[in-house]
Amino acid sequence: MPPTKPPLEHIKVSAFARRAAVIKAGFYAGSRMAGKSALSMLQNEHSRAAYRSQAMAEQAQYLVGEIGKLKGSVVKLGQMLALYGEHFLPAEVTASLHQLNDSSTPLSWQAISKGLPVHVLQDISIEQTPIGAASLAQVHRGTIKATGEQVVLKIQYPGVADAIDSDLALFKSLLGLFKIIPQTAELETWFVELQEMLTQEVDYAQEAHNMAMFAGFLQGDTRYVVPRVYSQYCSMQVLCMSYHHGVALNSAAVLALPKPRRDALGEAVLEIAMREITQWGYMQTDPNFGNYLVQINPDPHGADQLVLLDFGAIRGFDDNLLAIAKNLLKAGQAQNAAQMTAAMVNYPFFDLMPTAVKERIAKVFVLASMPFAPKHQLSQAAELLDPQGRFKWRDSNLHARVMQQLTDSMLSSSLSVPPKEAVFISRKFIGVYTCLTVLDAYTHSETMANKYLGGATPPPIEN
Repeated sequence: MPPTKPPLEHIKVSAFARRAAVIKAGFYAGSRMAGKSALSMLQNEHSRAAYRSQAMAEQAQYLVGEIGKLKGSVVKLGQMLALYGEHFLPAEVTASLHQLNDSSTPLSWQAISKGLPVHVLQDISIEQTPIGAASLAQVHRGTIKATGEQVVLKIQYPGVADAIDSDLALFKSLLGLFKIIPQTAELETWFVELQEMLTQEVDYAQEAHNMAMFAGFLQGDTRYVVPRVYSQYCSMQVLCMSYHHGVALNSAAVLALPKPRRDALGEAVLEIAMREITQWGYMQTDPNFGNYLVQINPDPHGADQLVLLDFGAIRGFDDNLLAIAKNLLKAGQAQNAAQMTAAMVNYPFFDLMPTAVKERIAKVFVLASMPFAPKHQLSQAAELLDPQGRFKWRDSNLHARVMQQLTDSMLSSSLSVPPKEAVFISRKFIGVYTCLTVLDAYTHSETMANKYLGGATPPPIEN
C-alpha cells in the first residue's frame, strides 16, 4: 500500500543540520514536558500521574515525528529501541517509537529520482508514487520498456550512507544527555554492531549478493520465491528486482485461509529459521511481517507461496557459533537447563557472562526450545500439541512468554543492555514465533528439529 503522508521535498543531509534538528526537537519536547509537569503539581496524585503520562505520550509522539523526517540511521536506531525499549524505557515512549515502524514519510519523486542512473530512467517506466517508504529507502514499481517485465526499484535516500557515523554519535549523545539508559561497555559494543549492520544495509551490492545466495539455498523448493535481481539496473544506491504481487503475512486474506494452508505457511517460516542456524550459517535478522509476502493460490487445493523480501539484514555466523547453537538447540530439545548451561562455552558472549546470569538465560533458552521437544519431555503436551504432535503456537503464547522472561533475565546489574548476540538472535526467533502465533499455525516442530539436528529419523511431514 502506498504511503499516505505528503512527500518531503528534501531531507537534511549534513551532520550539523541533522544534529541541530534532533537537539531542537528534543529541547522542545523536553521543555513542553517540564511545563506540563509543573502544571500537574496542582492536581491530586492520581490525576497528576495520568496527566504526566498523557504529556509524555504527546511529547514522545512529537519527537518521533521529527526524527522520522530525517530518515536514515537515526530512524533505524529508533526502530531498534522500539523493539527492545520495553527493557528500559517508559511505555509511552516505546509506544511512540513503534510508530517509526509504520509507513514512513516518503521523499518526493523530484528528490529521490536524482539518485537514479540515466540509463535506468531511460529503460524503465517508473511510477512516481512509491509503493513503500522506510527509514533508509523507498520502493517504486516500474516496467522495463523493452520487455514489459514488472520490476521494483529500492532507491536509497540521498546521503544516508554517509551520515551513519555522525547519526550514531548523535544518538549516543542523546541517550547520555537524557539519561535514557546507562552508558556501559555493553552499550558501546551494541552500537559497534549496529554500525556494521547499518553499513551493510545500505550496501545494495551486498544485498543483491545475499538474494542470489538465498535463491541458491532454496532452489527447487516451490514454497518460496526470492525475487530476481536485474544487475544491469543496480548500483550502490539502487536495487532493481522482479515484482511479485502478494499480500502481507498478517493480512486479512491470509488469516482467512483454511487452517491447513496457514499451517503450511507457518512450517515454511519456521523451517527457514532452522536451516539458517543449522545449515547455511546466514540469518535474516529482521523477520517482521513487512519482509514477507504471500502469493495466494487461487486453486483452493493448491499451495501458497512465501515471497521473501529485504536481504539487507543478513548476518553471517562462524562455524564455532553455529556448533554452539546446535548444542543449545539439542539441550533445548531435551528441556535440560543444566545441559543448556554447559553448552554456553567457547564464545565471548557466554564466557564473559556471570554464572548466575548464564543459568537464568539457560532457562529462557529451554522455554524458547519448547516447540522442538519430544512429547514425553513436554510437561504441557496435552495442551500445546494436537493429536498429530504438532505444536500449537497461539495456544502457547510462547513469543510473549519468552520475551518477558528474556527481559527479566537480561536486566541484571551486570547486563544493563542486552548484548548484541542476544539482540539479533532474540529478534529473529521472537519475530518468527510472533508470525506463527498470528497465523495460529500448528507445526511439526519436533520432526523439523530431528531433521536438522541429526536426531531420530523423522516421519513424513503432513499438513
